[in-house]
Amino acid sequence: MPLATVLTVPVLTAALVAGPVLLPPPSGSWTESGAVSWSALPAASADEWRDRQYWLDEYGFRDAWGTSQGEGVTVAVIDTGIDADHPDLSGQVVGGIDVSGAGNESGTEPVGEMAAHGTLVASVLAGRGNNEAALRRAEEERRSAKATPTPSTLPSGETAPSPSPSAASSTPTPDGATGAWPDGIVGVAPRAELLSISVHLGASNPGGPSPEDQIAEAVTWAVDNGADVINMSLGSTSQDWPESWDRAFLHAEQNDVVVVAAAGNRASGTLTAGAPATIPGVLTVAGLNADGTASWDSSTEGISIGVAAPADPLVGAVPGGDRKEWAGTSGAAPLVAGLAALIRSEYPEMPAHQVIHRILTTAEDAGVPGEDPVYGHGIIDAAAAVTADVGAVDRNPMDTIADWIRVHRRAESSGAPTHTATPSGEPAGPTSTPDPLSTELPQATAPADPVPRLQPALVIGTGLVVAGLAATAVVLYLRQRRSQ
Repeated sequence: MPLATVLTVPVLTAALVAGPVLLPPPSGSWTESGAVSWSALPAASADEWRDRQYWLDEYGFRDAWGTSQGEGVTVAVIDTGIDADHPDLSGQVVGGIDVSGAGNESGTEPVGEMAAHGTLVASVLAGRGNNEAALRRAEEERRSAKATPTPSTLPSGETAPSPSPSAASSTPTPDGATGAWPDGIVGVAPRAELLSISVHLGASNPGGPSPEDQIAEAVTWAVDNGADVINMSLGSTSQDWPESWDRAFLHAEQNDVVVVAAAGNRASGTLTAGAPATIPGVLTVAGLNADGTASWDSSTEGISIGVAAPADPLVGAVPGGDRKEWAGTSGAAPLVAGLAALIRSEYPEMPAHQVIHRILTTAEDAGVPGEDPVYGHGIIDAAAAVTADVGAVDRNPMDTIADWIRVHRRAESSGAPTHTATPSGEPAGPTSTPDPLSTELPQATAPADPVPRLQPALVIGTGLVVAGLAATAVVLYLRQRRSQ
């Protein structure tokens, strides 16, 4: 079943208002998972934006920087393209590609209806900040010194004060620990390097390729070009995915790449997590409010959710050198992708499944005790994830796409468990049968609906609700067959 090529576009000037859905098809719709809201804010200096990044301290990232800042790790951002010239991202983008046909060959030309989205995501992941405020102060000092009268113009017997340091003599330097400048947006992994892979998921892509083809090519390219971590702050309202994604995500799994995806947002029409957040092996991220509770608008739920991270409010960089406040799991996902980069930097030989295990194991439990479909394994603790003594596991706690392909694609293509030939060029999956996954998770206390009986997701119509329930029934049926 092909995924729909529809993008949910936020209203840029109103907070917590989901934008119109363009021509919603019965099979589902694409969303940029976290751009559910923007706020029109008064102008702020770069250092004031830094002050709004509460998650750096409250979720342990600044403590984790004493051990790791992400150096030596490459993170691929599959999104609308990163503005590599933004002062907060200067030097961070080391490669990229456009797979949409709508951008430039390096993937650094933002594309699509929400072109700023990729830059926002990149900045909270690996921004380096800038020296805007310090340079501004230095320029003010320079002008003040220039305006001071010289001794020859002073009245007899008076002495002119010493001039203030010039801009050249007071130029600031980056922080020695993280390499980050003192102002602007700093990412949670400020020494990680980025690959910018631009995709166009709108209703009409001028470049031509479908979202299905773009995502498959993007994931494959990221793996082949050295990504240690892949961030996907995008999603769909369909829990299923095309077979071309099987090969792409299997390629990532077999090359030891950590893949992180946003769960989606109710305010953008996502009632439950959809692909790629439902793909086995992917670490799916839910969203939290500023008080650490599950967000209603800026998150969703599902049995594939791994952890929860801050989502509302967030701040980030946008193309052209500006910054904005935003919200959604599109921002929560790169916080977790950045955390994975910190871990991979500190433990360069650690396999991807163990990195994910560390993040899940060190998360602070929330909701009902244990794993649940709202918080997953709990709320991230960056310092613990990087430094805690965590035991080894031999498989991904989020399951594996290799096992899923072997069990489920075979079941779809034939009602009988017959063996089929492996497609040319596609690595064969493992032959052992995995333990069945439990589908009876505890029911967590869901976040309160701010407008009872009028959920934001209803803007896309009841057809998607029916489709979601049908998809869930199929997943549960297949998993029950697997466990028999």
